[in-house]
Amino acid sequence: METTATNTKVLYTGKTHTTGGREGASSSNDQQLQIKLGLPGSGKGTNPEQLFAAGWSACFIGAMGIAAHTLGIKLPADTAVDAEVDLVTSDSGFGLQARLNVALPGLDKEVAQQIVNTAHNTCPYSKAVKSNIPVEINLV
Repeated sequence: METTATNTKVLYTGKTHTTGGREGASSSNDQQLQIKLGLPGSGKGTNPEQLFAAGWSACFIGAMGIAAHTLGIKLPADTAVDAEVDLVTSDSGFGLQARLNVALPGLDKEVAQQIVNTAHNTCPYSKAVKSNIPVEINLV
């Protein structure tokens, strides 16, 4: 069953087809994404944690761009986010935890922190994980 918020407008739907689970393959309906999947550390393919890290970091940079624009500044050309998504296990089973290491070289530290905080509150990936997994965001 799918639920959506009232007055929601779908801007884009990413569609993939996956077979074989963590040792299978995924492709997008437009064929722009075609990847072999592998268990973490196996060297046999990309794993879901890497895919999540890539998607989140790209989205986070977009959210920082919007936050910076609101402040009337431009993000540095060498803005970067190094995302780390851990697959963990505990008494309650498998889970995730994450760190985003954000580089905004040349920006005043207070302004950079404001941009990071705003992005974390507006990025769809950040909102999806908020209160669901442990997250650290580090300005580096």
